[in-house]
Formats: sequence, C-alpha cells, structure tokens
Amino acid sequence: MAGVPTEERYREILSLVRARGYVANEELAQRLRVAVQTIRRDVNHLASIGQLARHHGGAGLVSSIENIAYAERQILNRREKEAIGQIAAREIPDHSSLFINIGTTTEAFARALRHHQGLRVITNNLHVASTLAPESSFRVVVAGGTVRSHDGGITGPTATAMIDQYRADFGVIGISGIEEDGTLLDFDLDEIDLARAIMRNARTVFLLADHTKFGRRPMGRVGHLSEVQALFTDRPPPPSVRAVLEQHQVALHIAGVGA
Repeated sequence: MAGVPTEERYREILSLVRARGYVANEELAQRLRVAVQTIRRDVNHLASIGQLARHHGGAGLVSSIENIAYAERQILNRREKEAIGQIAAREIPDHSSLFINIGTTTEAFARALRHHQGLRVITNNLHVASTLAPESSFRVVVAGGTVRSHDGGITGPTATAMIDQYRADFGVIGISGIEEDGTLLDFDLDEIDLARAIMRNARTVFLLADHTKFGRRPMGRVGHLSEVQALFTDRPPPPSVRAVLEQHQVALHIAGVGA
C-alpha cells in the first residue's frame, strides 16, 4: 500500500502532535504507512522550521515559553521572508510614516523599502534603523530603551512610551504565532507591549508572518487578526484562519518565493 504524500504527512504529523502533545515515531510510521526513517526525516524538517520539537523516539510540541534563537531565525525561511517583505513594501506609498518592530521578517521588509522616497520610520529594531538610516530622503527615529545584544531589539517601558508619542500611517509588525481562532501570540512581554503600542497608534496595521507561524502557540497574547488591516504571508493560511480573515475583512497577500 502506498504511503501518504509528503505534504499530507506533514499536516497529519502536526495535527497529531498538537492534539496529543507527543507522538512516537513508530506510531506515526504505522499510521502514515511509511518507514520510521521517513518519519524521522519528516520530524527533522518540521523541527528545523519551528513547527514541532524533536525528541528521542518521537515528536512533541514546541516550547510555548521560548522562541527560536535569533541566529537560527535569520536563516530560517529566508527566501520566504524576503518575498513577504517585498510584497508588503509595495503597499507603502512614498512620503509615508510607519512603525516597524522587532523580527527577521520585518527586517526583510525594511530592506525592501530602500527604493522608496521620503519615508519617516519609527522603530525599536537596530537592524532596521541601520538598514534605513543611510537613505538620504528618510528620517529614522529609534525608540529609546534597553538594547538586547542577541537581536538588536530595543524593549522596555521607555521604548513603549516613546511609540505612544507618535501616530503613523502604517504599523508593520511581525509575530511568533497565529492560533486557529486568529489570536496573535508572542513570547516576550516587553515585545508584546510594544507591538500593542504600534497597533493602537497606527492608522493601518500590516502583519507579516511566514507559514510556520500558523498554529504556533507562544504564551503571550498580542491581539487578534481582526485588529489588523492586512496579512502578508507566503502560503495560503489554514481554513480556520482564512475564515477569520474573511469574517473581519482583513486583506490577504500571498507572496511567491522570489516575488
């Protein structure tokens, strides 16, 4: 009997792990009618993109309290993030004002803005600031606060209070997880506070999230998809998320890799 195709296996493995918390490789192999070695390769791949945690003999839920290291996130789905950044940047008119928060996808978005003119950017991301500051027609404002050595993020009450001093045309944010009901989730409470400040002070909110963020479940609640005006991603969202987008009239933009 033929085994289940690769993409279908991935979906079934993730569904079982989310339902049960942990599933042994042998059970997955039996259910999906493939060799244990195939399941190990599947689990290794899904773990490499942050969708599950690899354990000895099986697969389990990823941590809800700790994000993937920044150095790993920089190379994880890099082409997809660049494509997302490019299609989102096309929606930003010249001479606009915008907030940009912490994240490797928002950094890709910043790189795609360099051909714009006259932008005013407020950010708590040193990598975004260093990318955009050389553009002579831009004005870049960096939020004050504590700089994190591992990712160049600036967080804390001072940074959040500074965001509250501005109103911008666009707020461009990344996220660590989007639950099936549209809840937006992240790991760090300081990052969450700042993302919320951006959402309440931006006239239009753009959410940038690659496909690995769907169904991922960090502990901290940022908000809900109904609070953003557009979602930019690289693959069609799960049906439950798509229904939320349609219900709340959130625009969906899907980037092809290399877009």
